[in-house]
Amino acid sequence: MKQALSAAVQGLRTFVSDVADGFFEITHNGFALLGLATVFAVLALFARPDLRQSGEEQLMGWLEARRAALRPAEPVSPVALEPTALERTTAASPMDLPKQQAAMAFWLARKYRVAPEPLSVLVAEAYDLGQRTKLDPALILAIVAVESSFNPFAQSHVGAQGLMQVMTRVHGDKYEPAGGTLTAFDPVTNMRVGVKVLLECISRAGSLEGGLRYYVGAANLESDGGYASKVLAERSRLRQVAAGKAVAPNAAPTPVRDAPISATNDKKPAATGDDKVALLSDGS
Repeated sequence: MKQALSAAVQGLRTFVSDVADGFFEITHNGFALLGLATVFAVLALFARPDLRQSGEEQLMGWLEARRAALRPAEPVSPVALEPTALERTTAASPMDLPKQQAAMAFWLARKYRVAPEPLSVLVAEAYDLGQRTKLDPALILAIVAVESSFNPFAQSHVGAQGLMQVMTRVHGDKYEPAGGTLTAFDPVTNMRVGVKVLLECISRAGSLEGGLRYYVGAANLESDGGYASKVLAERSRLRQVAAGKAVAPNAAPTPVRDAPISATNDKKPAATGDDKVALLSDGS
């Protein structure tokens, strides 16, 4: 019995010893293989910088992804702003304008209590329209000033809308290329349509003052209520500002007379007295 027990113990020791030796051998060989693989990997990375860079980029990407996954989610603001908002903004720095235009923008901003940044866009647009249509940019800006005081959302009791108070229901076709009548409240689009209407009025009347009477809808009335005089007075002040003169907002302007402008179309019957701004339609 003792011999059998002794043999069993001896066999167990042998088994444990063999298992330990095997485990050590396997572990030793495994660490050796791991070390060998590490050495080869290091050599490969040094020999191939592109592989090292790619590996680093992948590792950093993985770490950033893990960091983002562990970071608590930020609550979404109900009034989150959009980085593309600037594309919808009608504003520019007046310091980027030529000297004359910047002077106009700052002067109009003070007089009408409007920020100079949106006015800078409108002044630049007036000069661009003036160059393309041969109209005085100061005249365009003077009409805007008298009509809406540079409020792009202004609307009269008869439905004239926007900066130049154009009758949208009459001239809706002119807004179609821009996207429809809602663009009447886009300052630049309204100014362009207003200038188009003004050109039609001047062409119809044969002179600037006559065109202004058509524009305000007083062509067949004894008086335009001083509308043309107000526009021309503001134009005169703006011209003085552009010339570098110090002009008080309500200073008496130097009278300026314009030579008659030849009409390119035949004159048509005057609009009714109740009409505002060229209820002149293309077919009227």
